[in-house]
Amino acid sequence: MLLAGAVCSSAQAAQAAQAVDVRGVRLWAGPDSTRVVVDLSGRAQHSLIVLKNPDRVVLDVPSARLSLASPAPAGAGAVKLVRMSRHSSEVRIVLELTHPQRAKSFLTQPNARYGYRLVVDLAGGAVAGGVEVPVKAQHARPDARDLIIAIDAGHGGDDPGAIGKNGTREKDVVLAIARELAQRVDAEPGMKAVLTRAGDYFVPLRDRMRRARAQQADLFVSIHADSILDRSIDGSSVYILSQRGATDEASRWLAERENASDLIGGVSLDDKDNLLASVLLDLSQSAALNASQVAAESVLHQLNQVGEIRKPQVQQARFMVLKSPDIPSMLVETAYISNPQEEQRLRAQAHQAKLAQAIHQGIRDYFYANPPSGTRIEQLAAAAAPRPVLATRSGAGE
Repeated sequence: MLLAGAVCSSAQAAQAAQAVDVRGVRLWAGPDSTRVVVDLSGRAQHSLIVLKNPDRVVLDVPSARLSLASPAPAGAGAVKLVRMSRHSSEVRIVLELTHPQRAKSFLTQPNARYGYRLVVDLAGGAVAGGVEVPVKAQHARPDARDLIIAIDAGHGGDDPGAIGKNGTREKDVVLAIARELAQRVDAEPGMKAVLTRAGDYFVPLRDRMRRARAQQADLFVSIHADSILDRSIDGSSVYILSQRGATDEASRWLAERENASDLIGGVSLDDKDNLLASVLLDLSQSAALNASQVAAESVLHQLNQVGEIRKPQVQQARFMVLKSPDIPSMLVETAYISNPQEEQRLRAQAHQAKLAQAIHQGIRDYFYANPPSGTRIEQLAAAAAPRPVLATRSGAGE
């Protein structure tokens, strides 16, 4: 029974007349999705079908040869077994599934690390869009809530991010820093951490935003390690969304508001006319951007205590992960992994802990100065505030 399918364009088909080599298959499993990557020697046409009884995905690559550098990977995530074979001039890859999955496939262009790749993303309807939330004991009063801090480790899975001269991968060091930061946030009374990814797997950029919004996050922090051709450049920097990026995202939300979730404040756009929807979205974005600026400045100040700061002011850019219209968001470039000295520091657990501590302290300082109403932090900040000293008059004869 055919459930889904995809084929390359006619232009791709024309360029795929010459046989390509299937050089390997790699697999990355996350808690709610699985990615399978097929390494190719060149551009290729392909077709994909999803079958039931038993559940499996069949990927066919015509005009192809098997030229494997390593055997098929062991099953993981939603994939129970990977089988490969060649019939006539076609290579067939079968993914035997543990349970029914939705599947989509696409061809990616070569980059500095890999050549052409066929990517198959699998997601089960029952678990797609889930969020990993570290377990934390709750002691909040019924009328107060914990702040939710969404922590996003950049890249992951088949996307290693930047790679240092000695082979250090950005995806690994930022995940270690994100985990360390999550532990510190969870240890902070009145705060709870949500990791967009807690392991080595890929999460699409918009899904990172969606996971934060699904948990009604109060702040989104994306952790990265920068790279540049000039290996002498070093230092940390902090980014928030540019006004142009906010305008682009507002246009997208207004165009698709009938399919969009409610804003975190509980206001739906789908039943509003164009003018009112635009005003509500503008108010939400303005508040989020203003909060992003202040929170980012607080984090940048703390990072300056740890090491060099590349840019002393908060920067603005159109990073996709910062585009949530109702969550204050920042992207922290912890260091330049392209700098050999910074690469070495990034590999050290002690330095990772210092970076996590600086980010955590910046977050804490921001929220204690700007506690959201109805949160435990609001109560704790009020209790910690110094009480005014009342002046008294001296007694007669003193």
